[in-house]
Amino acid sequence: MKRTGGWREGRQRGEIEQLASGALRVKLYAGVDPLSGRRHYLRETIPPGPKAETEAKKVLARFVNEVNERRNPRTSATLNQLMDRYLELLDVDTTTKQRYEGTIRTHVRPLLGQTRVGRLDGETFDSFYKILRTCRAHCGGKKFIEHRVAGPHECNEKCRAHKCKPLAASSTIRKVHWCLSGALKDAMRWKWITVNPLEQAEPPKAPTPDPKPPTPAEAAAIVNRAFKDLSWGVLVWLAMTTGARRGELCAPRWDLLDLDNASLWIRTAIAQDGSKTWEKDTKTHQQRRIALDAETVGLLRAYRQHCETQAALAETAIAPDGRVFSPSVDHTTWLKPSTVSQRYRRMCTKLGWDMHLHQLRHYSATELISSGVDVRTVAGRLGHSGGGTTTLRVYSAWVSEADQRAAKQLTGRMPQAPIVIDGEGNARTTLVPEAENPYQKIAADLRGAIAAGVLRIGYRLPPVTELASRYNVAAGTAHRAISELKKAGLVKASRGRRAVVADPMIIASKTNESSSTRNVPGDIIQQRPNS
Repeated sequence: MKRTGGWREGRQRGEIEQLASGALRVKLYAGVDPLSGRRHYLRETIPPGPKAETEAKKVLARFVNEVNERRNPRTSATLNQLMDRYLELLDVDTTTKQRYEGTIRTHVRPLLGQTRVGRLDGETFDSFYKILRTCRAHCGGKKFIEHRVAGPHECNEKCRAHKCKPLAASSTIRKVHWCLSGALKDAMRWKWITVNPLEQAEPPKAPTPDPKPPTPAEAAAIVNRAFKDLSWGVLVWLAMTTGARRGELCAPRWDLLDLDNASLWIRTAIAQDGSKTWEKDTKTHQQRRIALDAETVGLLRAYRQHCETQAALAETAIAPDGRVFSPSVDHTTWLKPSTVSQRYRRMCTKLGWDMHLHQLRHYSATELISSGVDVRTVAGRLGHSGGGTTTLRVYSAWVSEADQRAAKQLTGRMPQAPIVIDGEGNARTTLVPEAENPYQKIAADLRGAIAAGVLRIGYRLPPVTELASRYNVAAGTAHRAISELKKAGLVKASRGRRAVVADPMIIASKTNESSSTRNVPGDIIQQRPNS
C-alpha cells in the first residue's frame, strides 16, 4: 500500500500514516513478539472523513497509554497459534486431551481460529456462543446443500438443503468455553495478553442434570436378558450394584476382588482410542473400596468357578492378576470399553429401549439415595470428588424424594397441632382465643362454662339482653358472642329462641379444662335445661 503522507510531532511515539484511500493508519511499536521474536506493533485504521485526523490522534493516545500501563497485547498471534501452543503444553490424560483437540478442531478453529488474540473481546465470544447454540454446522443463516460425500459426485436424494440444528447437548458449549478459558489463562501467564477477554463474556449456562435410570421393572428385564450369558450377566449386575464407570468395569483384577471380606478395590480404568486401549487412573484419580452385598458375593463366587472350569477345559489356568472380565480364557486381557457399550445398547434395543450403559450408574445412585443412604456414602461408592457436591447436584430429585420420606417419619414424632379440619376442608383452631374485644370476653366465659360442664347439653344460655346488661355492652355485642359460639358448633340458635348448648362431643377439644371455670358469672352457672 502506497504511503502518501506521514508526520511526527516532536518526539511523539508512534506514527499516523495516510493511505492512498484517504484513510489513516495508526501504528505504535509495542515490543518484541514472544512467539515470533519479531517487532510487534499496534495498528488500527481510521476511515477517511473530516474528523479522521482527530480520531487517529485519540487512537494513538490510547495505544500509548496501553503500552505504558502494559495493557496492550504483546503478540499478533492468532487464536489458532494459541491453541496449538496450549495443546502442546497441556498435561492431562490422553483421552481428555483427545476430547479437547476434537472440540477445538470442530468448533473453535473454523470460527475464531484466524482472529488475533489481542482483538478478542466479550462481544466476540457472546456472538460465537450464539452461533453454536443456533447451528452445529456454524452456517450463520446461510443456505447451502449438505452433500452425502465430499468431493465430486452425482447428487441424489441424500444431498439435501441444510437445516439448522443446534448442538445436541448444551454441555458441548461448556466444553468449548473451558478449552478457551484454559488457553486464555495460559496466554495471560505467558504475557501474550494482559486482559482475559473471556471474562468479559457471558459464560454458557450449566445444563440441568437429567439422569434417566432404568425403572425397577426395566432393571429386572435387563438382568433377566443379561444372565442368558453368565459372564455378561455378572458384569451388568456389578454395574448396577457398584455404580462403576464403563472403564472401571473393564479394569478389575481377581487379586483386587476380596470375596471373603466382600469388597472390591477400584484402582484403575481402561481407556480407549479407536482400536488402541490402555490402563490409566480413574477419572477422579482416586482409588476406592466398594463393599459388596451377600447376593453379589455369591454370584461372583459362582462366576469364578465357571471361569476356572472354562480354563481347565482349555488346559490352562486363570492368571493370579487376571482381569475379572476378559475375552481370553486365562483372563490376561481386558475387555474393550466400546465393546461393552455396544453390547449393552444392542441388548436394550432388543428389549425395545434406547439406553446406554452409564444409566446403570444412575440406577445404582438413585436406588441408594431413595433407600435413605447418606449422600457422602453414595459419592464414595461412585467415586465422585467434592465430598458429595457432584452427587447432590446430579441426583437432587432423588435426594428430595428421600427428604420427603424423612419428613413423613418426623410427622409421627411431632405433637398434635391444635387444629381441626371440618368436612369442607376448613381449618378451625381448638385453642381458646384471647379475649381482646367485649364480645370475645363474653364468648370465652360461655365457652369455659360449657367445657367445664356447668352448661350442659340442652341448657339454655342467658338471654341476649341479660348478657348485655351484665357485661355492660350493647345487645348487638352480646348477640355477636352467641354467633361466635354457634360458628364454633358449641350452641344451637334460631330466630326468636334462646341459644341451647349443642352436642358435647365437639366441645372436649375446644379449650383447656383447667382454665374453663375462671371468671364464669354466677347467673350463667344457675341456668337450667329447657323443660
